[in-house]
Amino acid sequence: MRIISGRFKGRRFSPPAKKWPTRPTTDMAKEGLYNMLQNKINFESAVFLDLFGGTGNHCYEFISRGCTNATYVDRHGPAVGYVRSMAVELAIDTYLKIYRDDVFRFIKKSTETFSVIFAGPPYPLQRIPEIPDLVLAGSLLREDGLFILEHNSEHTFSHHPKCTESRNYGDTWFSFFTKNSI
Repeated sequence: MRIISGRFKGRRFSPPAKKWPTRPTTDMAKEGLYNMLQNKINFESAVFLDLFGGTGNHCYEFISRGCTNATYVDRHGPAVGYVRSMAVELAIDTYLKIYRDDVFRFIKKSTETFSVIFAGPPYPLQRIPEIPDLVLAGSLLREDGLFILEHNSEHTFSHHPKCTESRNYGDTWFSFFTKNSI
């Protein structure tokens, strides 16, 4: 895995793979996503939330591009520990809040609001279809914010009233949502 752009451009990182339930976004899919996002958002003013954060890949990319307010949520202890150590190694620990928590519990209890939310749940997760409505229902996402859901072809959100578009890169799909109807 690597950081695509910004101050850490080209930096490679390899989390320990032993018993990790994570499925990191492939470099090809990540590059396609961020090429698109660079024209949609201002990374420097973004307040970013990474749900099912896994390796921390998306937090590192956002911070590398200038984001100074990122939040990471994952329930897997070793993943959280890895992200904490990477935050120190990259000297980004002042920009990154790290929570070891169940994502669904975090969504219900969080009082923070975010301008960009990314969720990369495990593909076998039964509750993937619920995630957009849970994120969009409360004040977690700002009114002018963007929610991005990574999923595979077993799920489609093109008919969701708040889905603005979907893009695929191989077996990886990204669906984009806003609070405002299309």
